[in-house]
Amino acid sequence: MKTFLQPTQRTVRAGLAVVAALMLLSGAAWHGLAAESHTAVSAQAATVSTPIVHAIAGGRDSYADIVEVVAPAVVTVRAQGRARVSPTQFQGPDDDFFSQFFGLPNQGRRGQGPRQMPRPRQSALGSGVVVTTDGYILTNYHVVEGADTVNVDFTDGRTLTAKIVGTDKPSDLALLQVSGSNFKAVALGNSDNVRVGDVVLAVGNPLNVGQTVTMGIISAKGRSTGVGDGSYEDFLQTDAPINHGNSGGALVNMRGELVGINSQIMSNTDANIGIGFSIPANMAKHVMDDLRTKGKVTRAQLGVTVQNVTSDMAASLGLKQNGGAIISGVGEGSAAERAGLKRGDVILSFNGQPVQDTNSLRNRVADSGPGSTAEVVINRGGSQKQIAVKLDEANPERSARRSGGSDEERGGENASALGITVSPNDRGNGLIVENVDPEGRAADAGIRPGDVIHEVNRQTVQSPEELRAAVRTSSDRPVLLLIDRNGASVFVTVKPANH
Repeated sequence: MKTFLQPTQRTVRAGLAVVAALMLLSGAAWHGLAAESHTAVSAQAATVSTPIVHAIAGGRDSYADIVEVVAPAVVTVRAQGRARVSPTQFQGPDDDFFSQFFGLPNQGRRGQGPRQMPRPRQSALGSGVVVTTDGYILTNYHVVEGADTVNVDFTDGRTLTAKIVGTDKPSDLALLQVSGSNFKAVALGNSDNVRVGDVVLAVGNPLNVGQTVTMGIISAKGRSTGVGDGSYEDFLQTDAPINHGNSGGALVNMRGELVGINSQIMSNTDANIGIGFSIPANMAKHVMDDLRTKGKVTRAQLGVTVQNVTSDMAASLGLKQNGGAIISGVGEGSAAERAGLKRGDVILSFNGQPVQDTNSLRNRVADSGPGSTAEVVINRGGSQKQIAVKLDEANPERSARRSGGSDEERGGENASALGITVSPNDRGNGLIVENVDPEGRAADAGIRPGDVIHEVNRQTVQSPEELRAAVRTSSDRPVLLLIDRNGASVFVTVKPANH
């Protein structure tokens, strides 16, 4: 239901009364003034002609020509699907006592299992960008996540059913395809050439009001928000107004080239406040090409946990300047370990490009390609050293995000194949679950952040290393976990994702 602000009847009557009073008060004066003015005007009519104002030829300050080219390539995406059961819903044994203890829904009569509730239909609204004339469309992963039907509205009035060619949650991108002809595609720009201060236009369908164009500038580059999966982020920040429904829409430059796919906003009011984020077009092109040719996105992996080098770290390490990424952990059997990288090494450059922070390093590694050899310059003990590293292929199922550092290998270093990130419990024994991969096996079993793991296969665990070792010894068997949640204990079985 739409709500519009309307004046009340009392306000309308008051307004009419004021207007009427003004007309009455001015009536007498108006007649006298009209008589005098008529005489004066008549006297000057013969000598004074009405001035004619001419517009300046070619002086229009407008983005209309750009919009005319881009608008037909921006579409509205409407996705529908069944609501997913929350991965945080804890599934206990089929027992009335545990059902009541954990506050689970009615299990039904004993022996019949849990009562199945119908899942409601859900719909999502977003935007998309036609990137090829044969009907390929880029949009956000979160627009079509879990959808079983996707329809696309074009500006020429057509509504077509789209096929989901592939999705890539780490970058929040999805590739759709529609069948037909006469598709207008937007030209792909080089987002690496975008500069802070460049004027850009955002095109999409915010709040389902219809296609809308807004204008702003590039406010920053290389942003990482940590919202959602957050695995591979290199956002363009813009103040061009974008709102819900703009997700998946176009961010174009003054040549009408696509430089970004609008993805997120930062706001404490859930509405635009001038801080929006777009996925760079170069990253989107990489994802699109992989999804079209291979059906999945492949990325390279170095196999380290890294942190930004602060000024204090730089002083402690004897570095002449800030920048770079210090290795805080090396994954067992990883490309980094095979190449001889060690904890405490500071990565200064990767393939000839200076490393400014962990975010840029992660993205450069990912784009290098699995199996390729990268040249890494490090600082070790005050001396520089060049090391060749043959990169591995990243396994996203083993990556679980952990705040406060790089994402490049958080999952490989601190999480197990269960799809969780853990840390020692400062308040007692066991391991606290910090993050749960929503696509992982632990999430399917109902494990939540905040749960405390006390045992794995009936063996106590006190460190992430002990957890990983216990999981590795499980072979093909499900892992039996003893979980403590809010003071209550229960066994949960989880099959590791790599089994």
